[in-house]
Parts: sequence; C-alpha cells; structure tokens
Amino acid sequence: MLHFVLLIVCAVAIYLSCEWFVNAVEWLGERLNVGRMAVGTILAAFGTALPESVVTLVAVTTGATPEAKNIGVGAAMGGPLALATVAYGVTGGMLLLQRRKRRAAAAADSTAARGPEQALGSERALGSERDLRRLAKDQTWFLPVFVVKVALGLVAFAFKPVLGLAFFAVYAVYFWREIRGDHEEDEEGVELEPLKFQPKAEFPATWAVVAQTLATLAVIFFASQLFVHQLDAIGPMLGLSASVTALLLSPIATELPEIMNAVIWVRQGKTKLALANISGAMMIQATVPSGLGLLFTSWHFDTALLWSGLITMAAIGYLLLTMRAHKLTPGRLAVAAGFYVVFGLGLIPILA
Repeated sequence: MLHFVLLIVCAVAIYLSCEWFVNAVEWLGERLNVGRMAVGTILAAFGTALPESVVTLVAVTTGATPEAKNIGVGAAMGGPLALATVAYGVTGGMLLLQRRKRRAAAAADSTAARGPEQALGSERALGSERDLRRLAKDQTWFLPVFVVKVALGLVAFAFKPVLGLAFFAVYAVYFWREIRGDHEEDEEGVELEPLKFQPKAEFPATWAVVAQTLATLAVIFFASQLFVHQLDAIGPMLGLSASVTALLLSPIATELPEIMNAVIWVRQGKTKLALANISGAMMIQATVPSGLGLLFTSWHFDTALLWSGLITMAAIGYLLLTMRAHKLTPGRLAVAAGFYVVFGLGLIPILA
C-alpha cells in the first residue's frame, strides 16, 4: 500500500512541478531571447530529458557488470520509444478532449469564437502547412539518427565507441539550428503568465526565473527517480517480471515529465510548445544517452531492444507520412499510442 501511495504522491508532485517548470522556462526563453519553438525543443526538452540522461550516465560509468551497464542502454532505447508513442498519443488525446469541450461550449453559446491556437485542435490537420512542415523537419532529424543508433547495436567493430562523439556533434548542430531559428515562424501575441515566484511582477527578476527553473527541475528529477523505484516494486506485486517492468513500464515513468508538460501546454492552448517539447526531447534521447552508451558499453542489442527500436521507427514513419500529407489530426496523433500496445504484445513471445 505504501508503494501505491508514494506512486500517486510522486505523480502529483511531477505534475505540479511541471506546471511551475513550464511557467519558468517560458520566461527563461524570454530572458535569453530565443524563439518560442526553441523554448520547447531546447530549453524545456533539456530539462525534462535530464532524468533519463542521468540514469544512462550513472549506469554506463559506474556499473560494475555488463548487465548493470546495459540498464543505461535500455534507458537510451526506452526513452525515444515512449516519446514517439505514448507522449504523442497523450497529446492527441488531450487535443480531442479539448475539442469536445469546445463543442460543448459552442453548443451552449452559439457566439463562441475559436482563436488561432484553438484551431490547432480542429478536426482538420494540426495547424497550417507551415506548422506541419516544421513538425516533419524535427522528425526528419530524428529518424536517420535513430536508424544509425539501432544499426550500431547490431554490429561490432573496434572503433565503434568513438562514434559516440559523433552523436554529441549531431545534437550540437541541432541545438545551434534551433537557437538560430527564424523567430518570425514563432507564435505571435502570446502573453506569458506571471512567474509563480513573483506573481505580482509584470516582468520578474532574472534570479527568480532561474531559481524557479532550477528548483522545479530538482523536484522533477527526484520525484521521477522515486516514481521509477515504486514502479519497480509494484511490478512484481502485479505479477509482472522484472524484464517486463523495465522494458514496458519504466520508459513511461522516465518520460512522465515530457508527458505532463504536453498535457499542461495543451490545456493552456499552446499546442506547438507541447509538440516541440516532445520532438526536442526525442532528439536529446537519440543522441546524448546513445553517445554515452557507445563510449562506455559494447552497445549490443538483444531481441527486446531491437524490437523497441523497430516499433519506434514504425511510429515515427507513421507520423512523418501523415505530416507530409498534411493529414495529421488529433485523432491520428492519438493513434501513435497504439504502437506502444503493439510493442507490449510483441514482448510476450520475446521474453517468454
């Protein structure tokens, strides 16, 4: 019972911390004069991807056995899988829920009007052609990197560890591209909510913005770790093996901050930021943990890890096709979660 109570407490703590975090990170982007999309793809993604990256770093550098080091490899593969399926699926589900609420409001008040952000959740495509092109560009960056990442897990050669540095370089290029991106493509006329640390200040102090960002990140990090530990304890109680818990449930737990951020931003009507946070976190997960794994482990995949890689590529391929055809709707985005179900079903014969 204690594990279940702690699980709920951690989930609530992560959600509330994410609300304060997204509030702070938007002001941080304002202070650093970066584009609105870079707030999601770089600043927010860096913060929410920190827990998984630390898990990988600790596992691959301090693991006493190859099995212990492979925990980091599993984390590097599980993160992108959960983001490409569950995180996008939850975002699509939230958009569908928002659309239903707007329909109910419109039925109650025939004069209700829809704003530009609300149009993103319409029955048609998610945003304009430019919006979909922007989303597709992020996935186009991710997919080739991820394919190389999986391919390296199937071969062995002497200088493979050196390629870990190449993954860091790829993220550096992506980082520079996002920071230097065209600010004109960002949302205009979006007012920032008052900073939680200084709710009465029209323009909060920089120290308050930084302090709120760091404080919420610390809570998110420790609450996420505690959440994963409770999940590891509850899994066997529910009759799940350690392998199933590690491969099926732990990735969702470690990506909970990104999922919570998406829920909060969609609820606030900032759909572009929600999707940018997920795509930015995916780029970090495809490069930084992978680079660490290549440097400090043999980076060799078993059948379960290969299966997770294939499902991730299938999910991204599906999203790319719908984006490029300008047919990505909230419903089709929600379908991405189905790929995680397929992954779980495929694990049954693999782990048997």
